[in-house]
Amino acid sequence: MPLSLKETQTLTRIGKFLYPFLPGQPHPFANQSISFMAVAKDVGLGDFWPGGSKQPAINALLQNTLEYKREKFCRLILGIIQRGITYSSTKGLSITKEQIIFLNEMITEVGFKIPELWDQNFLDSLPTEKVEKPTIVKNTNFEQLKIIRDSYLSLEGHPQQLKGFDFERLLNELFSVFELKPRAPFRLQGEQIDGSLDFENQIYLVEAKYQTKPVGQEDLLVFRGKVEGKSTWSQGLFISVSGFTTEGLAAFSHGRPTNLIAINGQDLFFILDGRITLNEVIRLKARRAAETGEVMVSVQQLLFES
Repeated sequence: MPLSLKETQTLTRIGKFLYPFLPGQPHPFANQSISFMAVAKDVGLGDFWPGGSKQPAINALLQNTLEYKREKFCRLILGIIQRGITYSSTKGLSITKEQIIFLNEMITEVGFKIPELWDQNFLDSLPTEKVEKPTIVKNTNFEQLKIIRDSYLSLEGHPQQLKGFDFERLLNELFSVFELKPRAPFRLQGEQIDGSLDFENQIYLVEAKYQTKPVGQEDLLVFRGKVEGKSTWSQGLFISVSGFTTEGLAAFSHGRPTNLIAINGQDLFFILDGRITLNEVIRLKARRAAETGEVMVSVQQLLFES
């Protein structure tokens, strides 16, 4: 049976949420069972893993499974979580109780309830997030966040040539919700700036990428040049839905101080679901960058370490 629009939207949310739980394909020298591709094969859904860019591949795996092999959907999700727990531990991180509860809520929206993930003993065995309630600034409207989140999820269906513009507009709406005085995209001497915001009297120039390919070193270097060319007190906020390549981040950070912080799609979900404010995300990431020079550290890791 063809998926409904609601099912497609929910699976897109689940796919973005699950993105950091596992690598798409195993590293040649790593445990070959720890990846989305390996889980799919073991559950008998190997044909539904298309390879290529990770996020579209996850979305295709979930959607094809629900549409054509619905009886295997719960096994697939359970396999991802089981191996995700192992994978997270190798990174010094943990899947939290709040994450599983949130995932369970999304899964019910497509008509399933996985007993193992609802088991209270299992949930109680997981660590809890140290920030249990969002630190919402005054006038933050959860209904506004929900509208922006729904618009974000619907971007996947927009014409390719409009996705970037629509994403920039959506981000400006998000900045306004958190009273960050956004400025729309503008052009200076041939340079395109995707916007700016004012956070605690610090001006951040914004670069926004809505694409399937993770951002690499070249785009980071170009944006750093834009920021450095404006003023000594300007900073940069790079937002990439598909995240950033590990190699690109490592090369970018090597040997030079940074004037950028970065947000990926998973971070954006934390904000849009009201689990942490954008203001707190900027504050946490700016402090980490000042202390270590790291441009991109996930919200999940920052909360876990705080």
